[in-house]
Amino acid sequence: MTRLSRYVTQELWPPLLAGALLFTAILSFGYFFISSQWLTGVPIGLIARWIGYQMPDTLVKVLPMAVVLMTVVAFGRLATERELVAVQSGGISLGRVARPVWVTAALVTALSIWLSLWVAPRANIETRGLYWDVLTGAGLSQLVGKTVDLGNNLTLSLGSYDGAKRELQRIRLEQWSADAPKQGRIIFADAGTFENNRLTLRGYSVYSVDYAAAAQLSKVSETDPQAFREAVQAVFPSVILPPQPSDTLAIDTGLSRKKTLATYADAIGADGEGWAELVAVLTDKNATAAERRTARVNLNRKLALPFGNLVLALAALPFALRYGRTLGVSLGLALMIAVGYYLVFFLGLTLAPLLPGLPEVGVWLANVVFAGLGLGLLRRG
Repeated sequence: MTRLSRYVTQELWPPLLAGALLFTAILSFGYFFISSQWLTGVPIGLIARWIGYQMPDTLVKVLPMAVVLMTVVAFGRLATERELVAVQSGGISLGRVARPVWVTAALVTALSIWLSLWVAPRANIETRGLYWDVLTGAGLSQLVGKTVDLGNNLTLSLGSYDGAKRELQRIRLEQWSADAPKQGRIIFADAGTFENNRLTLRGYSVYSVDYAAAAQLSKVSETDPQAFREAVQAVFPSVILPPQPSDTLAIDTGLSRKKTLATYADAIGADGEGWAELVAVLTDKNATAAERRTARVNLNRKLALPFGNLVLALAALPFALRYGRTLGVSLGLALMIAVGYYLVFFLGLTLAPLLPGLPEVGVWLANVVFAGLGLGLLRRG
């Protein structure tokens, strides 16, 4: 690395780190403030752990703003103090001077992709599990009255939940055959527990049912008791009751307890899908068109925002050279550019479902617009 590159890099890192810390602190305080009424009496260590689990997702969101601040502050100062003029008068181009910006933004982009696709999804699931099971103690009570899809064609309904015992009560489970949608199992249980990926039920009864056979009951003659008995047996091919009242039934679920909380406990489910989950949907031959389209949107969203770090460094550079005269102006510019980017980004996400053939156009709209804006302003300059 040349002396010039080292000098410019030293100008970039302080505002980058300061911006990341500032914006992360603001968002973290927001999370705490919104939830503070339910965190009374919770140990500080647990609250710190809860906020720490949110750091990966928070960083993905705030790093683009930090990159804008880095570019505007550093190059605004270089332009204001005429250092750029001095360097360019020596025959060194702006592109050469700005090379550390691209290198730094590329490193931040790589970090953001790693966080977005591999770290944040798992941390988001841990966040929801810690919040509902430990911090508030509400556990699965948020699922009472809901029908919850646990994967493997298994749905769960709860009548009530005892948080002190971590016990589900008045349980109904339904599992329907993918090949024969009118055939399935219905399980009732007085109580049970849900830990990791296993439901353990007590006081259970299991009924296999075939509604296709039920439709044939009306055709059976009422004067033939044997035929009618056989027709009823076809509707309910098996009924299983526990040999002993204390016996339990264990059922493996597609979703873990933590992922169930992350998906269903909040009004807006946690973003718990990473690279493996999204690619699995895209390569699943049995996935529906809607599921594949949703996976495409989510995968591209998790890539587009990290690449926004590179795009915003490009877009912020011409503004820094023209207007970044003081720290106050630089902060204002950085916020203006970042807010504009996020507005276009969310507009693109809104448009993506309206483009079923190519939803990626909407997801990457902000990056295309701001990359074009940056290149256009640099050429004019």
